[in-house]
Amino acid sequence: MIASLPMYLRPENRDAHDAWWARIRDALRVRGIDAPDALSQDAPIHATWGRADLVLGQICNLPYRSAFKDRVTLIAHADFGLPGTAPGDYHSCLIARADDPRATPQAFDGATMAINAADSHSGWGAPWMHMQVHGYAPARCVTTGAHRDSAHAVAEGRADFAAIDAVTWAMLTRWDGVTQALRVIGRTASSPGLAYITAGDVDPAPYRAALAEALNALPPAARAILGIRAITPADPARHTALPIPPAPPN
Repeated sequence: MIASLPMYLRPENRDAHDAWWARIRDALRVRGIDAPDALSQDAPIHATWGRADLVLGQICNLPYRSAFKDRVTLIAHADFGLPGTAPGDYHSCLIARADDPRATPQAFDGATMAINAADSHSGWGAPWMHMQVHGYAPARCVTTGAHRDSAHAVAEGRADFAAIDAVTWAMLTRWDGVTQALRVIGRTASSPGLAYITAGDVDPAPYRAALAEALNALPPAARAILGIRAITPADPARHTALPIPPAPPN
């Protein structure tokens, strides 16, 4: 069996993740759910989503609705208290270089966009939806593999703009100097945030209760590092109602 919570993992918050998992693990076991002693944080993310022995993981809502909705159970979202965003939802910050004179996302029509992955809602799905409403599109996309790497690609001039998960953007602002070379030029609409999942079709209630109980038991310093304010229920229908974007232009 395996548990992995890798989506917002950084060296600065790894200890806090481990402390939270220790409490989640114990809360799951009290509820009769077997759980591994430690997180497998370095396991390949896509591979964990398809494992029949996944006890707890995280998934972006684009791969969930496009490939995994019939294979996993949505449990809950974390509420990070993002401004102008409902609890448990998130949005993407549209960013460009600080010295780029283009002031709006629409001004980047025909530009080069950095994306973390083609199956990322925050990196591609949400901005694609924004583009449909506001009438612009990139001429090509550079795939970087991670939101942090997309930010660096823009800062270094390998791309003109990118969409960065707002939670990741907050962490970059806190812990990574790259944001000093960048600025926010807009934001996408809100949508369901990264979801906690487990394998198969099961009752999510005891898992959700374990997450909430563990969060409440977490020392304030660790909770502040994670930035999680609460655990909110997940509604699969909100995920599956979103469109599947086309492949990004190469």
